[in-house]
Amino acid sequence: MLRSVFAGDKQETEEEEKLNEADKTFVGRLRTAIQENLGDSDFSVERLGEEIGLSRVQLYRKVKALTGQTPVELLRKARLTKARQLLEKTEKSVSEIAYEVGFTSPSYFNKCFKDEFDINPSSLR
Repeated sequence: MLRSVFAGDKQETEEEEKLNEADKTFVGRLRTAIQENLGDSDFSVERLGEEIGLSRVQLYRKVKALTGQTPVELLRKARLTKARQLLEKTEKSVSEIAYEVGFTSPSYFNKCFKDEFDINPSSLR
C-alpha cells in the first residue's frame, strides 16, 4: 500500500531493495509518517523530521541520498498520487480532494497535478 502511495515504479523498488536493513527501516518510517499525515496541510519537513528524530538538514541529506528526492518532493508526490487515486475512484470534486490530501489551495493543487501527470485533474472525471 505504501509503495502505491509513493507511485513506486520498478526502478525505485529495485533501488530500495539494494538498501541495507537500517536504511530500509528508515525509508519505511519515512513513508509511514508521510502517509499518516497526508491530509494535514500544516505537516512540514520540520514536523516530519521531528517524527523521525532528525533535524531538517539531516533529514534532507539522508532522504536525498537514499531516494534522490527531497522530503518536500516526496510529500508532494505522495499527496498527488493519493489525489489521483481519489479522482479515479470517488465522485468528490477536485477542490474537496485537494483539501483532503493536504493542499491549501485548489489552484496550486491543479498546477502541481498538471506538472506531475501532464493532465488536468478535472479531465480524470
